[in-house]
Amino acid sequence: MALVAALEADLRALSAEARRRYPAVKDGAEHAILKLRSSSSASDLSSNEDILRIFLMACGVRNTKLSVIGLSCLQKLISHDAVEPSSLKEILYTLKDHSEMAEENIQLKTLQTILIIFQSRLHPETEDNMILGLSICLRLLDNNRSPSVYNTAAATFRQAVALIFDQVVSAESLPIRKFGSSSQIARTGSVTGDLSQNINNSEPLEKDVIYGQLTMRDTLSETGKLGLRLLEDLTASAAGGSAAWLHVASLPRTFSLELIEFVLSNYISVFKILLPYEQVLRHQICSLLMTSLRTSSELEGEVVEPYFRRLVLRSVAHIIRLYSSSLITECEVFLSMLVKATFLDLPLWHRILVLEILRGFCVEARTLRILFQNFDMHPKNTNVVESMVKSLARVVSSIQFQETSEESLAAVAGMFSSKAKGIEWILDNDASSAAVLVASEAHAITLAIEGLLGVVFTVATLTDEAVDVGELESPRYEQHPSSDCTGKTSHLCISLVDSLWLTILDSFSLILSRSHGEAIVLEILKGYQAFTQACGVLHAVEPLNSFLASLCKFTIVLPNDAERKSSLVQSPVSKRSEILVDQKDVIVLTPKNVQALRTLFNIAHRLHNVLGPSWVLVLETLAALDRAIHSPHATTQEVATAVPKLTREPSRQYADFSILSSLNSQLFESSALMHVSAVKSLLSALHMLVHQSMTETSGSVSSASSKQIGNISFSVDRMISILVNNLHRVEPLWEQVVGHFLELAEHSNQNLRNMALEALDQSICAVLGSEQFGEDPPRSRDATLDVESKSTELKSVECAVLSSLRVLYFSAQKADVRVGSLKILLHVLERCGEKLYYSWPSILEMLRSVADASEKDVTTLGFQSLRVIMSDGLPTLPEECLHVCIDVTGAYSAQKTDLNISLTAIGLLWTLTDFIAKGLHHGSLVEKGSGFNTVDSTSHETNGEDGDEHMASISNKTDLEARIQVVNHEKLLFLVFSLIQKLVDDERPEVRNSAVRTFFQILGSHGNKLSKSMWEDCLWNYVFPMLDGASHKAATSSKDEWQGKEIGTRGGKAVHMLIHHSRNTAQKQWDETFVLVLGGIARLFRSYFPLLESLPNFWSGWESLLAFVKNSIFNGSKEVSLAAINCLQTAVVSHCVKGNLQLRYLNSVLDVYELVFQKSSSYTGDTATKVKQEILHGLGELYVQSLKMFDDKMYMQLLGIVDLAIKQAIINSQNFETEYGHVPPVLRHVLEILPSLGPPEHLSSMWLILLREFLHYLPRVDSVLPNEEGGIEQSTTGHHASSEVSEHKPDASSDGTTPTTRITSNMFAEKLIPALVELLLQAPAVEKYILFPEVIQNLRRCMMTRRDNPDGSLWKVAAEGFNRLLVEDVKICSVGADTDLKISKTARIRIWKEIGDVYEIFLVGYCGRALSSSSLPAAALRANETLEMALLNGLGDIILKSTVDAPREVLERLVSTLDRCASRTCSLPVETVELMPAHCSRFSLTCLQKLFSLSSFSSETENWHSTRAEVSKISIVTLMDRCEFILSRFLIDENNLGNRPIPTARLEEILFTLQELDRLTIHPEAASVLPLQPYLKTILREDNRDTRAHLLVLFPSLCELVLSREMRVRELVQLLLRAIATELGLEKVSLSS
Repeated sequence: MALVAALEADLRALSAEARRRYPAVKDGAEHAILKLRSSSSASDLSSNEDILRIFLMACGVRNTKLSVIGLSCLQKLISHDAVEPSSLKEILYTLKDHSEMAEENIQLKTLQTILIIFQSRLHPETEDNMILGLSICLRLLDNNRSPSVYNTAAATFRQAVALIFDQVVSAESLPIRKFGSSSQIARTGSVTGDLSQNINNSEPLEKDVIYGQLTMRDTLSETGKLGLRLLEDLTASAAGGSAAWLHVASLPRTFSLELIEFVLSNYISVFKILLPYEQVLRHQICSLLMTSLRTSSELEGEVVEPYFRRLVLRSVAHIIRLYSSSLITECEVFLSMLVKATFLDLPLWHRILVLEILRGFCVEARTLRILFQNFDMHPKNTNVVESMVKSLARVVSSIQFQETSEESLAAVAGMFSSKAKGIEWILDNDASSAAVLVASEAHAITLAIEGLLGVVFTVATLTDEAVDVGELESPRYEQHPSSDCTGKTSHLCISLVDSLWLTILDSFSLILSRSHGEAIVLEILKGYQAFTQACGVLHAVEPLNSFLASLCKFTIVLPNDAERKSSLVQSPVSKRSEILVDQKDVIVLTPKNVQALRTLFNIAHRLHNVLGPSWVLVLETLAALDRAIHSPHATTQEVATAVPKLTREPSRQYADFSILSSLNSQLFESSALMHVSAVKSLLSALHMLVHQSMTETSGSVSSASSKQIGNISFSVDRMISILVNNLHRVEPLWEQVVGHFLELAEHSNQNLRNMALEALDQSICAVLGSEQFGEDPPRSRDATLDVESKSTELKSVECAVLSSLRVLYFSAQKADVRVGSLKILLHVLERCGEKLYYSWPSILEMLRSVADASEKDVTTLGFQSLRVIMSDGLPTLPEECLHVCIDVTGAYSAQKTDLNISLTAIGLLWTLTDFIAKGLHHGSLVEKGSGFNTVDSTSHETNGEDGDEHMASISNKTDLEARIQVVNHEKLLFLVFSLIQKLVDDERPEVRNSAVRTFFQILGSHGNKLSKSMWEDCLWNYVFPMLDGASHKAATSSKDEWQGKEIGTRGGKAVHMLIHHSRNTAQKQWDETFVLVLGGIARLFRSYFPLLESLPNFWSGWESLLAFVKNSIFNGSKEVSLAAINCLQTAVVSHCVKGNLQLRYLNSVLDVYELVFQKSSSYTGDTATKVKQEILHGLGELYVQSLKMFDDKMYMQLLGIVDLAIKQAIINSQNFETEYGHVPPVLRHVLEILPSLGPPEHLSSMWLILLREFLHYLPRVDSVLPNEEGGIEQSTTGHHASSEVSEHKPDASSDGTTPTTRITSNMFAEKLIPALVELLLQAPAVEKYILFPEVIQNLRRCMMTRRDNPDGSLWKVAAEGFNRLLVEDVKICSVGADTDLKISKTARIRIWKEIGDVYEIFLVGYCGRALSSSSLPAAALRANETLEMALLNGLGDIILKSTVDAPREVLERLVSTLDRCASRTCSLPVETVELMPAHCSRFSLTCLQKLFSLSSFSSETENWHSTRAEVSKISIVTLMDRCEFILSRFLIDENNLGNRPIPTARLEEILFTLQELDRLTIHPEAASVLPLQPYLKTILREDNRDTRAHLLVLFPSLCELVLSREMRVRELVQLLLRAIATELGLEKVSLSS
């Protein structure tokens, strides 16, 4: 238990502290420790008095340290309820003694303990204990020497009082009810925020009545009596008397009043239920507060402090707010005194405090309600709320009589602006006294304004409450409003309005007219809106009209007519005369005007059903606003810079106009919520305005002013808005509205005619788009009588509406009316086309006549309507109208007026076929058993939409059968194809090309829905004839260049538009059409080749297509040739992967490709080159996709085609690389496809042919080559590399194209080598090792080109390929792979000899030497050196260290090669060493390092095997010879040079050698071959010292080097000699040991 442990620690500390001076305390502490160990819980501790006794004993000695420990332990015991209540008195007396001690920490500890006692179960319940506990706090409260003690004592006493009254509530079984805190509720940024916050916190106030109905009792428990005596003492102290019960002469009055205010605000139930407490409140506390509210400046000789006055006012406010129902008389007195204080000559701060209290009452809805009910509505009481509101209004109106009224108004605006931003308004510290006075007056005015706003929002809140409980009807109803107002809350609201509206209106209008701050204007306008809406709900007509008229004054103001405005009487008539001025007057909308207009909109929205005659004033204002918005002379104005305002951006005026315009429209859109009578009155007002404007306009056609046109436009727009939003009850409104539009359409003014047409358009679309046209009754097969009657009604409406458009088009005298009627038709189709049914024949007849019109505008509009029908109206189009629709579309496709219309109409044919194809599902079911439409059946699974339609077709089988009887969808589809076939022969290339694209797109999209017979018809009647016709036109068309359209003249000569060279002849344009046809056929083959292949006689069609392709390749343009190749390629490649392609189709394509290369002599030029590139690319793709279908013959044919391409490219491009610096395009394509030409598994024997074929194209050195012995070697494989392929190659001798020379340039070879290496690595193991020697020989020859061309890249590529080939394939060359691959030992030896030759010839002869070369950049030299190092790393680190099966003689040659390369630096005469380049010495050192690496052994990191041991034996002997030579040579050169310095290269070499010798450790097997005496080897082996036996071999040479002049050499030699001594066991030994 943590408490026991803590107490034990404290007891030990207590024992240690009392050890010397207080042995009794020490003994008691030790005894208590023993007792403590037997206690395990708080109850055990409380029953053991010894533990408590020792802590009281420690406190009793009055020692500071012991007292601190004792008090701390007492606090722990009390907190854990480990003290019996019987010990409380003793503890309190101990604390009393400690309170008299002077130490501050003791006093603080004492106060902490007192608080813990009051919070624990030891809470004093007897009068003595209670007085004793509180007296300790009060005694310490008098300690003025220590502020911390004083503050802590005051806080402790406050907490103790709260705990005492909590005990009273508990003991008396009162409801727990605390009203927030004793302070005022926090103020938000606006009055509405304060009001809502007070409503949310007013739940306790809701229960005041309930509390009043509770039975009060006068009996108190003991705890209740203690609380009552404490309250009486506090009241006496606050009055300046003594606290008799607490035995205290006096308490600070402010402190006592704070406590009283706290109790009043937090323990309401105590005063509501307990009669003794209520008597104290009524007779003592109220008397105290009344006395304190005296207006004299001094009270009983002492100066009244503002803080004390604030406490008095807060206490009074709590009594009025919480207890006014039971203290009627007292609260009436308090309120009267507060109201009088607002206009008495009191200090300004005092009046501000009073205004804050009054504001609080106004913004608390429930408080104001109770006050008004208890006083104003009671005939015997004073009208305190009315007096309070008038006093606030008097404060507001006082601003007119102040000398600093403008400054005060600015300060008030600033305060409201700060509150709106959430910032507390604070005066500057360095402000003058005058500024402080202005700020204080402004603060008082602000509080008064907020109080009035609070009253307004309270009225609005109570009105909403009356609506919620059903006492009043909401103004947003559709029935006729009722004027009956019954109910308690509604009666209260009406009384409030009648009593206060005039006072509030005067104050609001004054502030709104004088203020320009944005925040204050917003608040006042919110008040206007709230009060006006409340008046409308309450049907208070006079206040409603007065507030509305006052608000309209602030909407639109004309600065240049301000004086006249001020002289007018504010009535609807005068308002109209003020606003309706000519538009040429400049109208400036200030932010105040904008906000006032917004408020007007809000009120109109809320009260549209109850405005009645007031609509006239509102509409005139809105009409003026509409003119101002659309006037170039209207603008918005910034707030004056002297007034604090929110930041306004430069574009704010446009945003204001936009928002106001939107609000203006929304008001009329909300007419759907009005009663019909209200809508009619609104329309009547609009008609009046229009009629007046038309009367003024009728005198002259062109003299109509912008004001009159604006009024008419405003009225028409609003009429349309009303009609659109009242479609559910359009019958009583339609005749009036549309009749006016027809009257306007006959007007002579064109603007009015356009306005009428637009209005008629919107009206018709609105009616047809209404919900009554939402169904499609004619399509319902089970129609009832009601539905039939409704259909008859809809038919008449539909035909009447659209017949009027037809008559308007054919009878119109003016072209603009005909165009307007077509626009209306277009809009109707766009918006309501899916709802039409009976009027389609007349619509299509009208559009067919429009297609032949000569006016382009008319044709364009008619076609736009057709597009709408095709896009959205086909599903609703009657079946018998489909063929008419196709005919109309064909008419627009063939018309010559507008090319774009023809092109778009062709696209519409595709849309039409999409719709027709949906009906082909049923047709596919007929031939389902044939197996041809399997694709169609699977489409239902993948296409959800089609699947749903298919299920719908099954469920409505009868309907579909009837539909199929009416329309044959196959005939409709072929009707579309016939139209397209005619368009393919059109002389306009754009039209025929579009027709071709559309035709093949239709087939590609819906081919799976066509039956077999339909496919046959399509192929033989449309596809192949289209191909034949396009080919014939492309071959026979004129090649003469065209001149573009004449666009003007210059110098008397015609100027023509330029035409691109690719289409400046008829033949080129027909070529483009031919290309499109071929592309379309390719897409068909890609999608439907397996289906087409199953058709009878398709092979004959394929052969005819091959003939077209061959002819196109040899005789057509480049575009046609490429399209032809792509057509074949697409057909084969798309389906060979799936394995469902017959082999004869693949062979036929290969034959065509082979034919192209065989006729190369007659087929040349840029087109031929591009075609060959495309064929090669296609061959690669074809082989990759269909390699499983290839056999030996086909593969040899493929290689033959590639071989022909290479040889022809060599012959035709001998100088291409020299001129352009890169590989010819054909060869480049060969290189691209080469990596993908690897034979598959079933053609593994083709690997030898493939690789030997391409090895043939590597450069060959026909002259003698130096071998590793310095002899010569004759190239014997130059001409028979491709002998195996020659017999399978295509016969091209007739063309004479077989080359007899090889490639003379190395660029192709440089690109070819990496591809060959990659292919060899991919080849099977058997074929790979057969080709290994040949590949290595060819790479060696390429690497040897470094001698003649050291700056070239061929040797580098060959060296990289050789290194990669060996490094990546070293495991396959191992002994373990030998057995598996069954490769002969002779073949392996041959491979390793070739490898040894390459390394010996290239490394010794060409690497690390100063070869003759042109000046290369440093980067190129570093790259060459990096390549050389890579070869050395591959040899020394990978090959010679791996488990390879190389013979010993090959290993010796490879090690010897490294040794020969390492000997270059030391073999040169000392005079020439300095002339050697740096890279040569680095190469030599690297070779020497490889020898060291091969000779070394590390048991931790190295995997030792037989090959590694063999290489180590060979290399250690070679290394010892080389080191012996380097050491001896260094001594000779040093002696010969005398005092001259040793060359750097030689010095680096000797230092490197000595360092590596010191690091070198060898394997025992390698040590066994060293030239040492047998007995020495035996000794070293037995002692396991043979890992450094190599040093003994060099011991003589090392001894000679001791005399070297180089210090670093001598130091390294010393290290080596010490190592030798260690190896021989000759370490220095102490003589004493």
